[in-house]
Amino acid sequence: MDVATILKRKGSAVLTVTPETSIAAVVKILREKRIGVVVVSDDGKRVQGILSERDVVRWLADDGAAVLDRPARELMTREVKTCKPKDQIADLMAQMSTHRIRHLPVVENGALGGMISIGDVVKYRLEEIEFEAEALKQYVANA
Repeated sequence: MDVATILKRKGSAVLTVTPETSIAAVVKILREKRIGVVVVSDDGKRVQGILSERDVVRWLADDGAAVLDRPARELMTREVKTCKPKDQIADLMAQMSTHRIRHLPVVENGALGGMISIGDVVKYRLEEIEFEAEALKQYVANA
């Protein structure tokens, strides 16, 4: 299964914030939308950075509540790992594991086209395994 197939099923909406959005506003968005990450982008298409709840917690631990007044551009991860619509689940699993990340923005031709989370990868990989097991079961039954 590839990223495009996952996005067709789950949707391609991605929450973005501008680089000037305060961390307090980002935290509120994360809580209200029950998500773990936002993409930082001036135009909603070009990925300039990514900011996760883990990032916010790390900065809070280091700098305290003053972090909440800072803009997203100061805390965001600038070197964002991304994936493409044609990428396979196994490749995403490897990338997420290697880089110890839980979210991959989907980018094609420089434009943001969705978000894949570790939860998506696990869910769809389990579906693949179940499908393979059922196919094997049918094969054995017909042999």
